[in-house]
Amino acid sequence: MLRSVSVLVALAVPATALAQQSAPVSDLQYQLTYTAATAQGRSLTVTTRFQVGGDGTVLLSLPSWTPGAYEVSNFARQVSNFSATQAGAAIVWDKADPDTWRLRPAGRGEVTITFDFLADQLDNAKAWSQPDFLLVNGTNVFLYPEGRSLEFPARVTVATEPTWKVATGMAPGSAPRTYTAGNYHDLVDMPFFIGRFDLDSTLVEGKWVRLATYPAGAMAGAPRATFWDELTRYLPQAIAVFGVAPYGSYSNLLIFEPDFGGGSALEHQNSHVGVYTPLLIGSPVLPSITAHEILHLWNVKRLRPADMVPYTYDQWMPTPWLWVSEGITDYYADVALVRAGVIDSTAFLALTAGKMQEVADVPVVSLEDASINAWIGMTDGTGSIYYPKGSLAGMLLDIRIRAGTGNQKSLDDVMRSLYRSTYGKGKGFTPKDWWDAVSAAAGGVSFAEFNERYIAGREPFPYAADFALAGLTATVDSNHVARVGIQTSADSATTVLAVTPDGAFAEAGGLTGDELVRVGDFDASRPSWAEQFRAKYGSATAGTTIPVTVRREGQVVTLQMPLRFVTVLTHRLVPDPNASPAAVAVRQGIMSRTTGQ
Repeated sequence: MLRSVSVLVALAVPATALAQQSAPVSDLQYQLTYTAATAQGRSLTVTTRFQVGGDGTVLLSLPSWTPGAYEVSNFARQVSNFSATQAGAAIVWDKADPDTWRLRPAGRGEVTITFDFLADQLDNAKAWSQPDFLLVNGTNVFLYPEGRSLEFPARVTVATEPTWKVATGMAPGSAPRTYTAGNYHDLVDMPFFIGRFDLDSTLVEGKWVRLATYPAGAMAGAPRATFWDELTRYLPQAIAVFGVAPYGSYSNLLIFEPDFGGGSALEHQNSHVGVYTPLLIGSPVLPSITAHEILHLWNVKRLRPADMVPYTYDQWMPTPWLWVSEGITDYYADVALVRAGVIDSTAFLALTAGKMQEVADVPVVSLEDASINAWIGMTDGTGSIYYPKGSLAGMLLDIRIRAGTGNQKSLDDVMRSLYRSTYGKGKGFTPKDWWDAVSAAAGGVSFAEFNERYIAGREPFPYAADFALAGLTATVDSNHVARVGIQTSADSATTVLAVTPDGAFAEAGGLTGDELVRVGDFDASRPSWAEQFRAKYGSATAGTTIPVTVRREGQVVTLQMPLRFVTVLTHRLVPDPNASPAAVAVRQGIMSRTTGQ
């Protein structure tokens, strides 16, 4: 999933129990048309052609969500100018439910459907356009026959300007700008870039990896070279964990948009889409998120909880296992970076301490509950806590396995064996599969208590005891810091999503929904503004008035905010100079992919 701290409220639309399934259809072919002309309306034209064997009612649906983005999006709302014809004549159609069209063909032959799709949402899981560019996900636009097998082959043709490029993970067809997929799951899991953008590639471990970036020139020169250098180092480390590279080629599809606050990304089976502020080019955030999405090649896109296999597209699919799917993926992103030398051990421990801080700063919630709650976008700060808390759970499991086996086994063995025994056999993993694999790696030790207390339960993680097994010491520092008293998100860092009651911003008259422009002397569009704010006003007198400029309902408003301080407990994780050789071996093993003393 996209690694961000977006707090979005998504309401699920229950699947409608249809009394009938679609009449059989065959030879599905799709066309995406995006040109300079269609770009004027920020839309693309989608054409779907298929064969029917008679006049039976055809039910065609659009997905309501994109796998990996755990929210119901109802893509059908972006559709307009829907039409259906057969042999050049219009055929009768209506809506069976909000995302399903019911068609009544006149008889045997080819049916053609066309509609326009509004591409105005800058979101990894959706469609977004500019005068010279389009991002579109297959879930947004590719219809499927309701109630029928999704194991049908399909072909996609892209009609666009002759000088524009196309980038996608789909296999090229026999004709120019045609692409093929063996089934619907593959079809909708390979997004498209269409337009003007930079595109280059290199071989990593004998397979092609591509980098497409929009707008052209946004990431060039030294930053692009650095991206490639880092990727060619940490991708082999990710492959080594699972022992196989399960793709023919891999595409990094990145958008850099000045109006986007922060960065987030969404995984696919042989690509990912990242959306970032240009300010993150050259920052350590970019390789961190990229490594996370690449690790999803194994964990999520293939190794997946049984309750998410296979995907269904007309309803939400909550699972209590996102702490593994997302959290442990996040752990391995950090692990891959430190093993590759992209970050050093100090940075690795700082990232871990930061996750401890994230967990400490939100209400207590079990990992299972946090995973299930992903679909409803919790507003209490726990909306994506399964990322850092799941990452920490993964690290503690890794430490326990290594310490219990004399550093002969690790969490790597769990992930590799589970990948082979579940995905390798065409199924998702069950709770028993997971805990049996953990126990086997640990030499038969039961983790039932660990699960009961720290995964299903809400007890605080045993940092002191477990980190000591890896020669690490966890400490907590107390600091008096200035706070504005708001919540924003990585997706929209200037939008106030929540206001702390009795906080400084609330006292100044700030409201949820305000768009931050300036806070004191600092431009709120810059990711570092909060850190600079705390540094400058850390020694000021409480109650000092600070101007805060916001945009509210199109008007610029200046608030006079009193300076407020809060006591913040800061987590740190450092090596223990007195650690035993066995504990040091565990710590070094985590960061170097080694086992054994």
